[in-house]
Amino acid sequence: MCGRYASARKKHELLEEFQVELDAEPDKELSPDYNVAPTKQVYAVLSRVPEEAERAVRQLRVVKWGLVPVWAKDPSVGSRMINARAETLAEKLAYKQAFAKRRCLIPADGYFEWMPVEGDKKKKQPYFIHPEDGGVLAMAGLYEFWKDKTRADDDPLKWLVTCTVITTDAEDDLGHIHDRMPMMIERERWAEWLDPKLTDTSTAQGLLIPAQSGRLVAYPVSTDVNNVRNNGPDLIKPLPDPEESGLF
Repeated sequence: MCGRYASARKKHELLEEFQVELDAEPDKELSPDYNVAPTKQVYAVLSRVPEEAERAVRQLRVVKWGLVPVWAKDPSVGSRMINARAETLAEKLAYKQAFAKRRCLIPADGYFEWMPVEGDKKKKQPYFIHPEDGGVLAMAGLYEFWKDKTRADDDPLKWLVTCTVITTDAEDDLGHIHDRMPMMIERERWAEWLDPKLTDTSTAQGLLIPAQSGRLVAYPVSTDVNNVRNNGPDLIKPLPDPEESGLF
């Protein structure tokens, strides 16, 4: 699964990187976050047709991590829907409509996974996993709109926009750390993945191609990342020496 990631790029960098046409919330910018956890506000890149427009426009939005299905009675269910398995997207009631109509990209610098330490089942070593070339990690995601029926129509909190990260089997080089990983969408597939006119789920499924071996690299980091209250660039710094991590 993907339960923690880092997203430290500034908004203007993401607008340029993803060739965004519309900043949906120009007055709102998230602070760099090296310990993004479920239910936090995150950036998502998506494509929608604005009112009175003739075509879909690629935009950057701030959404809440943890998808809340449109039929949910309580938005708290989102905390249990931070990940969606790529293998069952078209089958699960919570995801199949979003998979057909509301796909997005969730920008990250990398993500964290924990591996049990040999000889100590209670201890786990965190790893930071990121693109080998230092580029942005465009995680495949789904987004959804949830309507709070208890609020007035003109209440800015009437609509809640949420997202989930799609996961897949980890590629060989990373599978020893954890058996699942975020699904990465390569740049050449961004436009098709985001296209709201693409509603055939079998075609969309074909765009979910696991990262090639070596595309992502991993190194051990401080256990400070275990606490969601900790933040800052030190969380993604590699441990100075493997022996100091207690792994060997």
